[in-house]
Amino acid sequence: MEGVDILFSPSATEMYPEGFCVSVIIEHLEDKLCGRLRQGHFRGVSIIVTKLFNIIKPDNAYFGQKDFQQTVIIKRLVADLNLDVNIKVHETIRDKDGLALSSRNLCLNKTERQEATCLYRSLTKAKSLVSAGTTNPEEIIHEMEKIINDCKTAKIDYISIVNPETLELVTNVNRGDVAVLAVKVGNIRLIDNMILMLLLTVQLLFLYF
Repeated sequence: MEGVDILFSPSATEMYPEGFCVSVIIEHLEDKLCGRLRQGHFRGVSIIVTKLFNIIKPDNAYFGQKDFQQTVIIKRLVADLNLDVNIKVHETIRDKDGLALSSRNLCLNKTERQEATCLYRSLTKAKSLVSAGTTNPEEIIHEMEKIINDCKTAKIDYISIVNPETLELVTNVNRGDVAVLAVKVGNIRLIDNMILMLLLTVQLLFLYF
């Protein structure tokens, strides 16, 4: 139905009828990072996404990289349950000063909004350190913490560098690992992340005849 917009808006009782008792558990992924403080959150995400895919049967489903843990969980869900849908993850959309766009940003006052850029600045610091050859995650996280702790309204929930598929903490940063963080600015909890790329060294081999 090209050119036709369709709104799917079921009621809560349609999606969760009386007696509903099924859950979808993503072991080893849902209890890390944000899942540590939001028990059951990703289990709820998993069941509603599974139901949505089964009802709509989309060819593609699009998610934002800002919610990195959620994208990892959904990709694992689709793979393990053999769901016939392609998961597309789009880069985080940012404001001019780098702050990841979120409806929560509207709840920040002027000072908090300015200081909230510490998330992005700490992530870009991590990326620059890795690009320069630093692979020790503790050293990188320490530098990120210094940037955030300089902001009076910011309080760190967590800063981690993790494997992009397992969300396990890394002991040595490799190409494609992800710096993830959650920071409370004032009373508003913000999350963000950045994929870390190691600087590739190109060696030229000269042959002399």
